[in-house]
Amino acid sequence: MARSLFGRPATPAPVSAPKPMGSPAPMAPSNALQSPPVSPAKKEAAGGNRLLVGPDVKLKGAEILDCDTLVVEGRVEATMDSHVIQIAEQGTFCGTVSIDTAEIHGTFEGELTARNQLVIHGTGRVTGKIRYGKILIEEGGQICGDVQSTAASKESGGVSAQGSKPEIRTLGAVARL
Repeated sequence: MARSLFGRPATPAPVSAPKPMGSPAPMAPSNALQSPPVSPAKKEAAGGNRLLVGPDVKLKGAEILDCDTLVVEGRVEATMDSHVIQIAEQGTFCGTVSIDTAEIHGTFEGELTARNQLVIHGTGRVTGKIRYGKILIEEGGQICGDVQSTAASKESGGVSAQGSKPEIRTLGAVARL
């Protein structure tokens, strides 16, 4: 009798037919396993439309639309009106952003309007024309340029408190306010 590579007989052993079983268990309809469609409100609450620009990615000359959250780990030069921007420590965003919440660990250069809140972490640097609803700057965070609260902008009709000269606040100046 010839042997196969693994020492088994080259001819297969006879296999007995499977024994009949009782009636099979009822199966759920195939559509029962599918999740129901997600409504737009639930989709947004679960994270919504999210765009991640990775560490070695450069996105230039774009207008970012219909993005609930933009996470920047690389470099982005764009215009954006959305809900949330998160710039990672190694990330850079250059351009114009109108956003609900901005969280900056890296670098932002340009025009930033954070309608609700601007958070600049200890490694964050923000320069340009900055408007914010509320602001939080951690120790080490930097902000420089024409900086105003949106409430102050509305009260003064968009003119800075120093007339035409831009208001410049660094971390030390903001901490003393």
